[in-house]
Amino acid sequence: MSYDSLEEEIKVKAGQAKKLARYMSSTEDLVEQQILKAQERGEFDNLSCAGKKLNLEENPLQPPELRMPYKILKDNGFAPFWIELGKEIDQDFINLNKELELFKKYSAIYYGSKKHSENTRKRYESRKEHFYFERRMDLEKISRKIIDYNLACPTFRLGRSNIIVEDEINKIKTTIESFIQELNPEQK
Repeated sequence: MSYDSLEEEIKVKAGQAKKLARYMSSTEDLVEQQILKAQERGEFDNLSCAGKKLNLEENPLQPPELRMPYKILKDNGFAPFWIELGKEIDQDFINLNKELELFKKYSAIYYGSKKHSENTRKRYESRKEHFYFERRMDLEKISRKIIDYNLACPTFRLGRSNIIVEDEINKIKTTIESFIQELNPEQK
């Protein structure tokens, strides 16, 4: 299908997304109604397992051939690949924030002393550009990990939102530049 303009394409895709959202919402409402009707009819009363603890050791959605390997991994302190990868992603975001705070401290030290030679200023600007480059590399690595996580994750509901590296690096730059502006208000 060809569109005459980007605006027309956006309108068409937005309309399709609204239809999907309406369908998903109506499906949830339908399920909710069915459950409420069943409760009213008393179909959940006097269930054979009522009041008993659920056995959550086995995952009924897990393929039977994977139950034993997953049990061995769990008993030895390991988790499925996608869970371990999720932990890595979380740690990567923590490390990214630590790096941001460290660079803010470095900037505070730099702007704390008023007199700077041209070489000192160039060194600071060079370090700032290197900091941005390294954070971009970190974000690209995190983005690839999120894609791998979403591919390995057994259900889309557990998936993570992809990040747009350019947007995230712009947020970091804005944070640093705003911080510098606070430290040095006379700078443009």
